[in-house]
Amino acid sequence: MTPAARILVVDDEANERQGLAELLGAWGYEVEAASDGVEALEKMALSLPHAVLTDVRMPRMDGLRLLERVRQRWGALPVLVLTGQGSKESVIECLRLRASDYIEKPVRSDELRQRLGDLVRDLPRASEPSAAVPDDLAAFVGTSNAAQQIRHLIEQVAPTTASVLITGESGTGKEVVARRIHGLSPRRDRTFLAINCSAIPESLMESEIFGHEKGAFTGAQERRAGCFELAEGGTLLLDEIGEMPMATQAKLLRVLEDRHLRRLGSRQEIAVNVRVLAATNRPPAEAVAAGQLRSDLYYRLNVFHLHLPPLREHLEDLPALCAALLQQLNQRHGRSVEQIAPEVLRGFGAHRWPGNVRELRNTLERALILARGPRIESADLASDFGSAAVDGRAGGAAAAAEDADSIRVPVGATVDEAERLLILKTLAKENNNKTRAAERLGISLKTLQNKLKEYAARGTGAPA
Repeated sequence: MTPAARILVVDDEANERQGLAELLGAWGYEVEAASDGVEALEKMALSLPHAVLTDVRMPRMDGLRLLERVRQRWGALPVLVLTGQGSKESVIECLRLRASDYIEKPVRSDELRQRLGDLVRDLPRASEPSAAVPDDLAAFVGTSNAAQQIRHLIEQVAPTTASVLITGESGTGKEVVARRIHGLSPRRDRTFLAINCSAIPESLMESEIFGHEKGAFTGAQERRAGCFELAEGGTLLLDEIGEMPMATQAKLLRVLEDRHLRRLGSRQEIAVNVRVLAATNRPPAEAVAAGQLRSDLYYRLNVFHLHLPPLREHLEDLPALCAALLQQLNQRHGRSVEQIAPEVLRGFGAHRWPGNVRELRNTLERALILARGPRIESADLASDFGSAAVDGRAGGAAAAAEDADSIRVPVGATVDEAERLLILKTLAKENNNKTRAAERLGISLKTLQNKLKEYAARGTGAPA
């Protein structure tokens, strides 16, 4: 345990919060406390801790939503979640949102001390902790021409100061590549900060990126540093750049050109030294043509372009990807599953992987948790995963009937109509949970919301 480590304790119960803070303080940690997820995010924007210890049930924003926001903005910053005893749902959700660890209540102090110490032991100790590198691929793994070309381009552009525009479908590893660029750059010892523009409300976008002064708007009770200031000297990734409002894009362009910014409500300009990387899962030329991305900002960001191909275009890399992912997942879950049955690999090769490497990782994680031996078998896969391809057969009667996890698209239907049917069926499958539906579809939440608004306007909000 390193005494200098800073821990943010999040709990709405004052006595619990104070007790945990005193306990951690006695162990040598520097402790800050917040009463719920909203206050925690505000404190983290001003000073990033080395780890977060959070309860689940809290008003305004609970611990799971806080974990989700941390993953979106700070990658794999360690988050230890306190779950209710016997709450299987909370544990499953913790795993899905990639909590670093979880402990069931009532908490034993010796267990908490050991788990927390394991999380922060190897983290860097600087005046501002860098967001931890996610437990995902450290580079574009594989031997295909596509993978080798991506690695070569990363190595070429990383040592420079050039802006990089990273494109590719959702789940292809755009943030992983951005982190690799940062890790190979002269800025590697400074902060890497990633924000998802589609996850930030438009009303908060400028404040989130550029910061604000006290009283700049209703609710601005104190000065707040924006992402540029938090990433000073390091690298800032603006993911889903096409979801940024046009007015904010204009201000961003000026910051990129002048290297100065003004917080909201301030007249003073602040010099910034940040390398900006941008990512989008939509072809940028289409976004420009649709009026969602300013052409001048596109040209400013597109100094160097990296396109990540979908997994279905380099399936020869599947064995290497699976091996790398299994190694990380074994470490994460304390397992020793090192092999994949041949029929499962054949099924993987026949699958289209709409969620790309992210879908592959989630598929392997679930299978690894369920595996009863050192090898992943067909029985360890989700029941709705490519059953015909994995089993090598398809039942005639079952194939004739519409499955609960499939859609029927009439011959002659347009691509837009097929897309509508898929979106609405996925939304229904996820019990109208838009966040999970967007994740399963491989699109941003904002894109899904825009599609649903479009269907509502056309009066086609339900499957034909």
